[in-house]
Amino acid sequence: MGLEERVAELERRMAELEAAPAPPAPPVGEGDFWALDALKARHPVTREADGAVLFTGAVRVPTGHHYEWQYGLPTETLFDGNWSEAATSFAALGNPVRLALLRAILDGLRTAAELAALDDIGTTGQIYHHLRQLTAAGWLHSPERGRYEIPAGRVVPLLVVLTAARPVT
Repeated sequence: MGLEERVAELERRMAELEAAPAPPAPPVGEGDFWALDALKARHPVTREADGAVLFTGAVRVPTGHHYEWQYGLPTETLFDGNWSEAATSFAALGNPVRLALLRAILDGLRTAAELAALDDIGTTGQIYHHLRQLTAAGWLHSPERGRYEIPAGRVVPLLVVLTAARPVT
């Protein structure tokens, strides 16, 4: 088969894939929305109440540490708040190197020297810049000089933000 025939075959296959309907969403079964059901029981959406938003998690990270966290707010509190106050936190997470540093810290690397040994992270000066940004936004803290940790109360929220950033399927 010549090159032109192979390209034509690839184009035909791509057209088939692009024309195919998306797979259906899995059916919702009894009890699939147990967390949502409990939230609505506590904070119903009615004419008088706007409901609430809740995130929760129980996780074990690669280091073996276990974290449990739950946080929620009434919807009116979120709508009445100043959303621009979240910009610093989102900006700190909006950099691939900073996300790689957070991942490495969850994996157990704690010192700037250990982080500097990672591939594609940058110079020591760049690493310290990123660590300062993450610390200023509250995603990291330094319990002792040159050693970094994600605060216990930020582990589940970090994973929630990463979950929220994934494409919805």
